[in-house]
Amino acid sequence: MRSLTLAEARERSSLITVTSYAVELDLDQGAEVFGSRTVVRFTCATPGSDSWVDLKAVAVQSIELNGQVLDPDAVSDGRLTLSRLAAENELTVVATMAYSHDGQGLHRATDPADGQDYVYGHLFLDAAPSVYACFDQPDLKAPYDVTVRAPQDWTVIGNGAATRGEDGTWTLATTRPLATYFVTVCAGPYVSVRDEHDGIPLGIHARASLQEPLERHAAELFDVTKRSFDYFHGLFGIRYPFGEYHQVFVPEFNAGAMENPGCVTFRDQYLYRGAATRDELLTRANTVSHEMSHMWFGDLVTMKWWDDLWLNESFAEYMSHRCLVDATDYTDAWVDSSIVRKVWGYGAERSPSTHPVAGVEALDAQSALQNFDGISYAKGAAALRQLIAYVGDDRFIAGVRAYLTDKSYGNGTLADFLGAIEQASGKDLTAWSRAWLLTADRDTISVEVDEQNGVVERAVVIRESPADRPADRPHAFDVAGWTDGRELGRVPVTVTEPMTTIAELEGTPEPAVLVPNASDLTWARVRLSDATVAALPAQLGQVPDAQARAVVWSALIDGVHGATVSPASFLDVFDAAWPAETNSSILTRVAAYAEHRVVPYFVPRPEQDAALARLNRAATGLLEGAAPATTESLAAARLVAGTSDDEALLRAWADGQGLPAGLEDDGDFRWIVVRNLAARGLIGGAEIDRFRAKDDTLQGGLNALMCRASLPDPESKAWAWQQLTGREGRSNYEMVHLARGMWVAPDDDLVADYVPRYFSDVPAMSGWVGEDALSRVVLVAFPRVFTEETASLSSETIARDDLTPAVRRSLVDADAELREALASRQTFGAAV
Repeated sequence: MRSLTLAEARERSSLITVTSYAVELDLDQGAEVFGSRTVVRFTCATPGSDSWVDLKAVAVQSIELNGQVLDPDAVSDGRLTLSRLAAENELTVVATMAYSHDGQGLHRATDPADGQDYVYGHLFLDAAPSVYACFDQPDLKAPYDVTVRAPQDWTVIGNGAATRGEDGTWTLATTRPLATYFVTVCAGPYVSVRDEHDGIPLGIHARASLQEPLERHAAELFDVTKRSFDYFHGLFGIRYPFGEYHQVFVPEFNAGAMENPGCVTFRDQYLYRGAATRDELLTRANTVSHEMSHMWFGDLVTMKWWDDLWLNESFAEYMSHRCLVDATDYTDAWVDSSIVRKVWGYGAERSPSTHPVAGVEALDAQSALQNFDGISYAKGAAALRQLIAYVGDDRFIAGVRAYLTDKSYGNGTLADFLGAIEQASGKDLTAWSRAWLLTADRDTISVEVDEQNGVVERAVVIRESPADRPADRPHAFDVAGWTDGRELGRVPVTVTEPMTTIAELEGTPEPAVLVPNASDLTWARVRLSDATVAALPAQLGQVPDAQARAVVWSALIDGVHGATVSPASFLDVFDAAWPAETNSSILTRVAAYAEHRVVPYFVPRPEQDAALARLNRAATGLLEGAAPATTESLAAARLVAGTSDDEALLRAWADGQGLPAGLEDDGDFRWIVVRNLAARGLIGGAEIDRFRAKDDTLQGGLNALMCRASLPDPESKAWAWQQLTGREGRSNYEMVHLARGMWVAPDDDLVADYVPRYFSDVPAMSGWVGEDALSRVVLVAFPRVFTEETASLSSETIARDDLTPAVRRSLVDADAELREALASRQTFGAAV
């Protein structure tokens, strides 16, 4: 089905104004389809004109426009032509729709723990017409009246407060004007915990099998929710406008969460079944606050077209971190951002698919999705921090308030937003916007020091702009240095030229570790000096500033990807500094990056066992010295479980014997151990099934699939490939977990035959897998056989003209990571 183009959207919005939607859904028609009846009322600016409504149905029973019956067969390519429209119109469509299993549209999943089915709507981008007939574009907002017929034992939650009738029909309160992609319905035997704050009814909901973790985490979730409400009410000066506020943890969700007004949906892995580290709780709290900030920026005011989607996400990314720091106990949220969100964003910036934050005109809806990445989130948030440094925080917030007030319940553009900031600040943002928002790529910043007898004689910040994407970006950040844990100086700098002298450092002792952008205030590639990198194994663990340590780790990761830092140097720093780390985000994320990215991508297979042994020694040492049941203990135990080659230890832990404190009966931890055993060929399918029987849940089934795919024998790989790429009816999550295990192998020979098959079989899956889900599968399933032959096949595939936009974008990004690995291996060889 063709994607809506920008030109078509502009034409339709100039003609159509939607007055209201009345949507009736019948979810009691079995496991495959549901009934949908839509009555949409709208006006036409030029009576007699033609337009169309979007509709992706299995079957259409009836269509009536202004009392005239239309032929159901008139629906073609997802569109129903509406001819000779009146000034005021009423369209009624009765259709049968299909549940999805790829996380888009109305998704239906079965929980194997109890056999119960759960439904949720994820209508992002262009999935709304697969649920109801609509004018599917973000600037045609309207209020909704939704009714839902469901099985008697189901609960229904949606954008408006839900009232249950005697016949099992639920009526949802009339909503404020919503964009089509914000409409959702969650239905099933959900369990709930309810509360109230400042006159706002609150609810959190999950599958029945997750009732225990739901109730265990409810107090924390409500606390973050309430604090975020208070903070945003005070900051924006506009009360939350959408009635009740529900947060529903749903199965097999593609993203982290979705900001449906009044009914936010989250991936239900956020309800941690076992032990959780502090940074995992921080990540969840950040997601809660992020989605709430969207109630104002995205929901109350929605972008006019998809090319301004970045502004919604950048704003929420910035505001959630700001809220956590100012209003919750997670005062280290910006540290987490540095080592999680910005590392993600820098990866997107390194890829050939990099793009400006804004100003990339999305010619159709699907192409807009290709620029929905770490640049939209992390770089955009960093740009907003630089904007605040440029205009002042008070003036920035005044501009935000004016923008939200002026555009309430309507749509806005980048020009509208910047205009409000300009009006509030009195500053022309044309040049700033061109440099920061409209030019792709990032500057590199470093500090050159001339010293004499250990004293700084001259210090200069060097700002290098990419030659092929030049930009004159002003940067506001700081430079700080440490020796043996003692801070020797911290200097704020504003960089507007290629070279900026730091006079304040002249005459001071030269620090062993000198960090540009130490507080991580700007967006740039941080190049550490050779002297600093050499000193890190001895010095980094002594640096007391967690934010600066995060910047250093991020710079090392960036350097490994850019072939300027060897994997061996990274592991040297890991050995020495990681066991001394006290910040939970740095501790857990650096460990995960070392295990799952640095070693498998940048260390050749023959050297990987030795590299994993280094990680294991560091983790074992930390585990032995960490206080029981702490984040340090849990992070260390997870790394030991994933890297150890001690069969006796792994088997004991898998069977629940001798576990570190706090991990008793922790099914998720057990699966880390079982996957390690499976990948080493120490257990087989029958034993995996035995562990699966101990964890007869949705997550247990997914982990079992991943372990089966990880088994190092030809039969298991053949089975995994068929399950992944065949029309086996696998869900979005099942495909991803199969892909995660597929390339785990003791040598390339076991999986080499699947390299060419990847480039033919996986793109073909676009025929039956949604773009959002498939884009993730393409990335995760990309061959981990790092050879020139793989690179050649990848290039040939990218050059094809039959790839969907999502497949092409994911291939480009995966190909970039392949070439980074090849460049690193060529530069540094195999020494670890």
